Amino acid sequence: MAVHNVFGQKAEEMAVALLFKKGYTILERNYRYNFAEVDVIAEINNQIICVEVKARSSIFYGDPQSFVIPKKIKLLVKVMNHYIIENGIDKEVRFDIIAVFKNKGIYDIKHFEDAFYYF
Repeated sequence: MAVHNVFGQKAEEMAVALLFKKGYTILERNYRYNFAEVDVIAEINNQIICVEVKARSSIFYGDPQSFVIPKKIKLLVKVMNHYIIENGIDKEVRFDIIAVFKNKGIYDIKHFEDAFYYF
């Protein structure tokens, strides 16, 4: 497996561990629909949370969270719409980003709640 894939998997594991620590219930991991994927679907306080995990080993081109572009946001909304309908869920949905930055073997993880809005 390529090094960047291993780092991405480690970042997702770190994100899930952070969510557990904060009291979230993990409902799905790597949920796919129509060639799009949500990294983590969780629940807390009667809300469904869509979590996009972004990991970078350099901020030369920007912070990890800045790589969630409008096209990706549109895909996440599409997948979550499908998930909500498929599971008959009647709860508010929130979109979060968990950014993982690795520098010289040290990991920095940040959780951005309500990271973006879709109208």
